[in-house]
Amino acid sequence: MFKLAKLVLVIDDEQSVQEALRDILEDSGYRVECASNGREGLELIDRLGPDAVLLDIRMPEMDGIKALEIINQRGKNLPVILITAYGSTETTIEAMKLGAFDYLMKPLKVNEILETVKKAVEVKEMLQRPELKDIKKDQVKTDIMIGRSTVMQNIYKTIGRIANSNATVLIRGESGTGKELVARAIHFNSIRKDKNFVKINCASIPENLLESELFGHEKGAFTGAVVAKQGKFELAHQGTIFLDEIGEMSLATQAKLLRVLQEREFERVGGTETIRVDVRIVAATNKDLEKSIDEGTFREDLYYRINVVDIVMPPLRERKEDIPELVEHIIKNCCLEHGKTITGFSREAMKLLEAYDWPGNIRELKNVCERAVLMSSGPVLTIEDLPLSLQKSNRRVEWLGEIQGDSLKEIVAEVEREVILKALEENNWNRSATAQALKINRSSLYAKMKELGIIE
Repeated sequence: MFKLAKLVLVIDDEQSVQEALRDILEDSGYRVECASNGREGLELIDRLGPDAVLLDIRMPEMDGIKALEIINQRGKNLPVILITAYGSTETTIEAMKLGAFDYLMKPLKVNEILETVKKAVEVKEMLQRPELKDIKKDQVKTDIMIGRSTVMQNIYKTIGRIANSNATVLIRGESGTGKELVARAIHFNSIRKDKNFVKINCASIPENLLESELFGHEKGAFTGAVVAKQGKFELAHQGTIFLDEIGEMSLATQAKLLRVLQEREFERVGGTETIRVDVRIVAATNKDLEKSIDEGTFREDLYYRINVVDIVMPPLRERKEDIPELVEHIIKNCCLEHGKTITGFSREAMKLLEAYDWPGNIRELKNVCERAVLMSSGPVLTIEDLPLSLQKSNRRVEWLGEIQGDSLKEIVAEVEREVILKALEENNWNRSATAQALKINRSSLYAKMKELGIIE
């Protein structure tokens, strides 16, 4: 079935600008319609339903800012790219606040026009997808595990098998992999789910206070202990206690914890009464505890007590197939929290997210997504909404992901074609400059362009 080319509407009062943009866009496969002022442009938007708009700011009858305001009031969900010869911070900010997709300065560069229009059209295409619906608060849960990869499916199975037991669990994994979510899943799928889930981070509490936090203290036990206080173990009675970063615990506190694991009893700091508890213990660490045992910083007998069931959370780089689902979930929560309406990342941006190795794991992914949501000016997040460090680390992904071919010869030809096209765009299609950038002579470049179908 024949697929109609995407339609771009150019609204500019200068005939020469209309003609130049028409030539550039039509040469790249777009259909183009033109209008000379804002009122005429609004009529064409209603009648033609373009995929993107290039809109000049300074025009007679109705300027671009007013036209953009009306477009948004009508709820067109139309990506509008503002163009002007008069740039100012105030105008840029106002345009972005009004929902402009992008803002380009004259004189316009060919590659900049084509790249921006390409992204704008992609945004329009995403907004027309039927599965993008309004997000309701009750549809989103924050404390859930996300991922359909094989490794995550195996973790779900393990949780299901051990949730209703009283077995002590050790969760291992790099920082930011979601160890606390596993601990919560174990608790809230167990017979203890109606009782307390109590978390304590052993690395965030000074050593001289950790024992008191875990086991409580009596009045007058130390300076500042003006009243008696229950510890985390008492608060977790009949429920679950989650000991995060247990590898940071001192040997003295480890000895006291070992007794609780063995006998389920302890005394508060400064007290003599023995307190018995019924509590399930789930511990987590990002340290190599076997190495810590060899170095004498972690007790071997405690290690075997906490490591009855061992769950290893994979780093995000080892389950990249879960990234789209994780991103979707994170964005929904960020939109609810910050009152934004974002439908997701563009395909180009998602390729970068999937190619990146995420040394900070899910925590880093969440940070990047939240920043993108806060900084976005439109309903679809693009590469420009991602941190520069991430953009630079994945520069090749922009075109490598599109390479196709059945044989090595076809793949090599496609790579050559993409490299030459990218170089041409970066040099405004100046063949001499492109040949120089590629370190080949002009005649060789011309021959390659003909061979690869770039020109006829």
